[in-house]
Amino acid sequence: MNRFIQRWAVFAGLVVVWELLTWLADDTFFPRPTEIATAAHALWLSGPVEDLFLTETVFEHVLPSIARLLGGWAIAAVIGVALGVALGRSSAAMQFAGPLLTFMRSIPPPTLVPVFLLLFTAGTQMQLATIVFGVLWPILLNSIDGARSVDATKFDTSAVFRIPKPQWVLGVVLPAASPKIFAGLRVSLSLALVLMVVSELVGTDNGIGSQLLLAQRSFEFPDMWAGIILLGFLGYAFNTVLLSFEARALAWQPRQERTPATVEEKA
Repeated sequence: MNRFIQRWAVFAGLVVVWELLTWLADDTFFPRPTEIATAAHALWLSGPVEDLFLTETVFEHVLPSIARLLGGWAIAAVIGVALGVALGRSSAAMQFAGPLLTFMRSIPPPTLVPVFLLLFTAGTQMQLATIVFGVLWPILLNSIDGARSVDATKFDTSAVFRIPKPQWVLGVVLPAASPKIFAGLRVSLSLALVLMVVSELVGTDNGIGSQLLLAQRSFEFPDMWAGIILLGFLGYAFNTVLLSFEARALAWQPRQERTPATVEEKA
């Protein structure tokens, strides 16, 4: 309980300060947290009992956005880990693919939204393509680095015992590379949230991003701020779940061999 209070005391204090400052300023563009909470309740939690008080906005905009975010992130994770492990264990492949990877990851993903609009239909396909392209690189590069860092002793031991290649990859390479892979997954998850919003600002009227833009254009600033806070809550929730899964997946490793703790872990 003391740890919980310490963790959230600063946050609660900032909310109180925000409430006082906005009450004194009385600025339309910066509504009070109480107004934002009222707007959030009306937007998402004023539905019927049979729907767990969730409104149509949740089913039409929030849940589809979450599905795109997690779907794009999962696709990028599968591609990034598989390709990263393959490239990390092949020096020849990295010599050919290295310049291409450097070039491709240097392209800002939002600039390719018009290209994805031409290649895919406006909507889910374009949004998934934007998310996958943007979040692939942290996973891919961390997977390559993790696969390269496999101890030579493990490699020699596996060669002596003639361990089959699939068993070697699944039983030696992936566990050894998993700390860096999880580091890439954490970074990419935060980036996926940003790209989800960016992709929903163009060519669609569905999703959290589109609703943020609509609220801004309609001068519904409490609704706009409620959407911003919802994005922060989703980012915190997803990161907490991933950190919990990572702690369980890497419980077999000594603490000092894991990747350094991030700000979220220290908090």
